[in-house]
Amino acid sequence: MPSLVAGLRIAAILLLFALIALPHLLLTVIGLRHWIPPHFLGGVGRLAGLRVHVEGRPVRGTTLLVANHVSWLDILALGGAARAAFVAKGNLQANALLGWLCRQNDTLFVDRERRGAVGQQVGQLGRLLAKRRMCIFPEGTTGPGTALLPFKSALLSAVEGAGEVTVQPVALAYADAPAIAWTDAEDGAANVRRVLGRIAPIHLTIRFLPPLSGAEMAGRKAMAAAAQARIAGALALPIRAANA
Repeated sequence: MPSLVAGLRIAAILLLFALIALPHLLLTVIGLRHWIPPHFLGGVGRLAGLRVHVEGRPVRGTTLLVANHVSWLDILALGGAARAAFVAKGNLQANALLGWLCRQNDTLFVDRERRGAVGQQVGQLGRLLAKRRMCIFPEGTTGPGTALLPFKSALLSAVEGAGEVTVQPVALAYADAPAIAWTDAEDGAANVRRVLGRIAPIHLTIRFLPPLSGAEMAGRKAMAAAAQARIAGALALPIRAANA
């Protein structure tokens, strides 16, 4: 039964892609490339079983969202609810379809293994922020859903001293986070099949928390620590030590 359910969901997602591909390309020609991707991401999330409840709202203007990371579903949910673009691992570019889809939503690909790349990526993030709302996952990978991983602060350098940028923490609260979480112990394709094979809906509450202010904005490390503390408090989760 899980395989059948996963197959039906994948077929529905491919059908949705086929329906929106031509309108997206036509809108791209007239300069409206950003209109369809958020709707597509939200639609794919719905077809994947996501049922999203939103508390609060993303701040208007130049905003960097900072969220915890549990699953690939996070991108579908936040892309639809916040109309945000994301920072993603560079290896996604190797997949022709996923790489193309990511680029349609202005994804910034990062290569954490390449020395000297951080400064360039910080600059790229700053330029993208001037155009649209962006979201980063400072844990750098998906967590187990039972604790937050340490927040890395490197990309927050893009907003150091930028008084016009709002940094807003976002807490992603899955009703059954450990069952959804994608950890290093599970192959990515296996996780996708398992999640899509669920019959029960996946309930997710997106909590847009108050923006950082005052001393919380003093520097990248202060921003990372403050955002992590806000998100941990909203989710009632412990913070895993860096060497744990």
